[in-house]
Amino acid sequence: MKTCTRVLVRFALIAVTSLALAQEKSEPAAPPAPVVRQRPRMPEPADPKLPSVILIGDSTVRNGADDGQGKGDEGQWGWGNPIARYFDSTKINVVNRAVGGLSSRTFFTGGHWERVLAFLKPGDVVVMQFGHNDDGAFNDEPPGPLRARGTIKGIGEETKEIDNVMTKKHEVVQSYGWYLRTFINDAKAKGATPVVCSLIPRKSWDDAGKIKRSADTYAGWARQVAAAEKVGFIDLNGLVAAKYDALGRDAVMKLFPRVTPDEHTHTNMPGAVLNAQTVVAGLKALKGNPLAPYFSAAAGDIPPAK
Repeated sequence: MKTCTRVLVRFALIAVTSLALAQEKSEPAAPPAPVVRQRPRMPEPADPKLPSVILIGDSTVRNGADDGQGKGDEGQWGWGNPIARYFDSTKINVVNRAVGGLSSRTFFTGGHWERVLAFLKPGDVVVMQFGHNDDGAFNDEPPGPLRARGTIKGIGEETKEIDNVMTKKHEVVQSYGWYLRTFINDAKAKGATPVVCSLIPRKSWDDAGKIKRSADTYAGWARQVAAAEKVGFIDLNGLVAAKYDALGRDAVMKLFPRVTPDEHTHTNMPGAVLNAQTVVAGLKALKGNPLAPYFSAAAGDIPPAK
């Protein structure tokens, strides 16, 4: 009897095992969970007692930590990362609040500027650079990509009302100049010093073999707003383009990730360093040089921009 029982148990175990194996073969394995790349956590002043230089902008200012690509210095880097080395961290905070993919409009409507204002204080300096993503759709059509980040071209007071398909909210879209003026006036109201930068140029040459400028569009509009509001202006577009022209095409190609399709907007680390040094040169050339007491020894060899 005991022998029969053991045999029955053995057959039962074999049957269960066979059924499990059959199910494993008939049921496909579950697909791996999608990898979600988290946005970097936005920094705040390391020492709130010190003044801060606060950077706001898009991915050309912030592609932090190689943008998660794992390519080291050959990946995408914004100039807001290497610029920290040109300031003395014992005297001033460098707070890079730029966010990849945003325009001046979506930096404002997404609450990013509001969160900067929460810690902005007298003595701080706000350096802003927008434009690369402002030349987009006001309201993208589904199925996407849904970005809805375009601004009205120019610096006027024109508006456009939309029902934003991305945020599901009614929105009044303003001009590029309106958003810059808002950042400037809000910063002034907090006792901070705003500085406007024109957008860095793309790796794009004209028929004469020179880097294309944006003096008649976003770079020019940034200059006009800064002049009208009587704040500092750094013409990154023209200054960097002049450096690219002097370096020549082959050298400029090495300042951008070598990928297919060709990367024409985001620099690698050497390109980001060149842009950061240009910002420092521009800051030194501003009337009164408001950040003069806070530069590090590394900034000593960078002459003011001409």
